Parts: sequence; C-alpha cells; structure tokens
Amino acid sequence: EVELRESGGDSVQAGGSLRLSCRIPSYFYRDYCFAWFRQAPGKEREGVAAVITGSDKATYGDSVKGRFTLSQDFDKGTIDLQMNNVKPEDTGTYYCAVDNWFPRCKSGRWRAQDASFHYWGQGTEVTVSS
Repeated sequence: EVELRESGGDSVQAGGSLRLSCRIPSYFYRDYCFAWFRQAPGKEREGVAAVITGSDKATYGDSVKGRFTLSQDFDKGTIDLQMNNVKPEDTGTYYCAVDNWFPRCKSGRWRAQDASFHYWGQGTEVTVSS
C-alpha cells in the first residue's frame, strides 16, 4: 500500500508562517508529478503547488504565488510546502498527491486534473485567523 503522510498543519494568525511536510516513499523521488492541493469547507479542491520530482522547477496556483514555496528534501524523505504571509483564505485541509504521469505537472494542467492523481495523503488542517 502506497502511503503519503502530511504533517505540520496548525492554527496560525494572518501574516504568519507555516511549513507543511509530505513524507513520500523513495520510489517517488524522480519523474513523478507531485502536488499539494487544499480544500476549504464548502469549496472545491484547489491546486496549490506542483513539481516533477527530482526536477528543480515548481509551479504554483495563482493565489499562492510569491508566498508559498515547494521544496524537496529527500534526505528527510519529504516534499515540503513553506507558507509565508498566510491569509485567512489559506484555511483548509491540505493534501499531498502523486500522479504516475509526470507530464501532468507541466503547463499547469495539474491544477484542473486533481481527480487524475493516483495517490493521496489523509490531509493536514490549516487554520488562519485574522
């Protein structure tokens, strides 16, 4: 059974920072499409950030560009999401996901094709208060 495990969710005030981690199996360390998604109560799931594992170029959803940074730390076995200058609208459950078809991470298509991702974590809760 493939297991992705998120951690780091917490309550934080607007303007603060938070770092989420997703632990992934080592066989995902290269040439898979990895993404962070989030879902707020009553809203559709939204793409936050994505990367082809092992590459150095991440892409971001418009609402988080310039504030969130995705990084790969395979010494720790995780792909992290550094969230800076958080806003109340960043509140939600954050999920990490992996797709076997790495081209999905190109050209932003991953944002609209979350249903195609093969593996998902259980989610970690982020609450941003104003």
